[in-house]
This record gives sequence, C-alpha cells and structure tokens, in this order.
Amino acid sequence: MENEKDRFGETMRLVERAREDIYFAERDRELLENLRRQLRRVEKTEESRCPKCTGKLEAYTFHGVALDRCAGCGGIWLDSGELETIVKKINRGPLGAWIDSLTAKT
Repeated sequence: MENEKDRFGETMRLVERAREDIYFAERDRELLENLRRQLRRVEKTEESRCPKCTGKLEAYTFHGVALDRCAGCGGIWLDSGELETIVKKINRGPLGAWIDSLTAKT
C-alpha cells in the first residue's frame, strides 16, 4: 500500500510539471508571436550577403532599429550598439515609451 501511494504521488508531481511546461511553452509562443508582429520589413537598395552562409540579407526594423536577416540561415545581423538599443527600448516598458514620446526621443 505504501509503495502504491508513493507512485501515485510521483505521478501527480509529473503531471503538475507537465502542465507547467505546457503553460510556459504556450506563454513563450505568445511572446515570440508578439515580437514577430513588431518586426517590419524594409526595402533595401543594395544587396548584401550573409557573412555566415552567403545567403541574401533582408532589411527589417525592430523597435526603430535597422537589422538584417538572412533568408538562407535565418541569422540576424546587427551593427555595433544596436542590440543594446533594442534591449533598452524593450526593458523600458510602456511608461518609458510614453515619456519618450513626450520628450521626442526615438
């Protein structure tokens, strides 16, 4: 009886972990979808090649920062300082964005 009770408890812990994993996987998927919607494609005048696979680079903007995405390998290429700019804008939140709009920061 003791052994059976312990197996049931272990099964319940596994089910709880599985539900938690499903919840967080769904949450991650929603966050990625939201980030993808914020990515805007831009027409490029010059053709650039990916440094990794020599695929064609497509220009995009994300939070007002220009970036290049490889059509071949899917790699994202940023210029110096652009990653820090994106991180600052994302971490700022809605209040920071509102203050930026009032002070004309972009």
